Amino acid sequence: MSDILPVLRLLCALLAMFAGALLVPLSASLYADDGLWQSYVISMLLTFLVSAVLWFGTRKYQRELLPRHGVLLVSMVWVVLPLFAAVPLLLVSWQIHQPMSFTHAYFEAVSGLTTTGSTVMSNLDQLPLSINMWRTFMQWIGGMGILILAVAVLPLLGVGASQLFKAEAAGPVKDTKLTPRMTETAKGLWGVYVLFSLFCALGYWWAGMTPEDAIMHMFTTVSLGGLTPHDASFAYFKSPLMECIAIFFMMAASCNFALYFIALRKGNWRGFWRDIEMRATMATLIGGGLLVALLLWSKGVYEPSDALRMGMFQLISVATTTGYTTADYLGWPVFVPVFMLMLSGVATGAGSTGGGIKMARMLILLKQAKREMTRIIHPAAVQPVRLGQAVVDNHMIFSVLAFMLMYGATVILLSMALLLTDLDPLTAFSAVLASVHCSGSAMGRLGPSSNYAVLTDFQLWVCTLGMLLGRLEILSFIALLTPTFWRR
Repeated sequence: MSDILPVLRLLCALLAMFAGALLVPLSASLYADDGLWQSYVISMLLTFLVSAVLWFGTRKYQRELLPRHGVLLVSMVWVVLPLFAAVPLLLVSWQIHQPMSFTHAYFEAVSGLTTTGSTVMSNLDQLPLSINMWRTFMQWIGGMGILILAVAVLPLLGVGASQLFKAEAAGPVKDTKLTPRMTETAKGLWGVYVLFSLFCALGYWWAGMTPEDAIMHMFTTVSLGGLTPHDASFAYFKSPLMECIAIFFMMAASCNFALYFIALRKGNWRGFWRDIEMRATMATLIGGGLLVALLLWSKGVYEPSDALRMGMFQLISVATTTGYTTADYLGWPVFVPVFMLMLSGVATGAGSTGGGIKMARMLILLKQAKREMTRIIHPAAVQPVRLGQAVVDNHMIFSVLAFMLMYGATVILLSMALLLTDLDPLTAFSAVLASVHCSGSAMGRLGPSSNYAVLTDFQLWVCTLGMLLGRLEILSFIALLTPTFWRR
């Protein structure tokens, strides 16, 4: 209990911040005059009330965060925040006479905040502007991570930020110290994120989107989330120019935001282009897109220009875990959707807004495998694992190996859980991969022409668990289940 109370005190501050986020759909509701503003006011007041009760009960418990506190808080936030994010979805669904179950609302909220992009909602074009604004805005605040934003605010409450940053940050970027103070690092990363968002929204608007569409698609492009207010997804616009803008910002957001921060801070972009993870990510996305385009052309699916357009957009969208679609790719040669689903696990960088294993981990695994093969031939050889010019510590290698072990176990166990419900193997396996990768794009019964509403409540809860595990990068959540974590 002594460990939980200080964490609950911090959780109340985060809930208060999250309640403020509801001003966005509230403003959209008043702007569109859709009569739904009461739902957002009620949701905001409820969130503030719970936050106030938590603060009153835990106000005396103030201490510096330990590593265990950071892990516990991050896990609690990603489980608890969707509960409050689901409230406006539930209230609005009753107001518009399309009532949602709690399972569907929580799934939609988790999908939004984890930037997965899976949805159980249909007739999106007919939904009120405010609810679509909330669905997409959830992805934007979840993209960089509300906890990274909180790192810049919590010191005002006397809370140390370093453990929280390390618990929330992805992969090898956990130990990156871009500035002497974590608060400045968080502000810098969010500053880059906001700058990207501004240029993306202006680009979409210039290309012909309405201001509302430009804002909502900006939310889900820079966050690599992929939710849209249209049933046809990005195919709704039928615009090669908009697709090119989306490709540019999806590729940009798939790179480590710390690289942009350092480049802008120092005014020198040479280090950005020399980063091995960034180069590997770009090579994978561009090379994969060209391969898919060539296959679509060689199989006679499209003419060369259309094959390039469709292949590049679909591959980059799925591989970066965004999930926009302009075509039903399940009708393409079977290699293509499987290839894209596999790439969604590795084609984003650590410190990006994407999900999956991350390119840095894959590079470490490949270099470690190469080192082991060298040792078979030359047992006495000393060959450190390097990422670029930096030597990777053995503890980092062990961490990556442990992550991959738990990743494989998670995919297998969740897939088996879905198979127990008699779901077909293709749908079950692809749904789990899409959830754990936080990509949303699946196969079988969950292709671009369908959505997750075809699944049962139990199947949705399995996918919800997969999304949470993917967002928490598995090890943080699993650590909570071990007796060692709770031992003082």
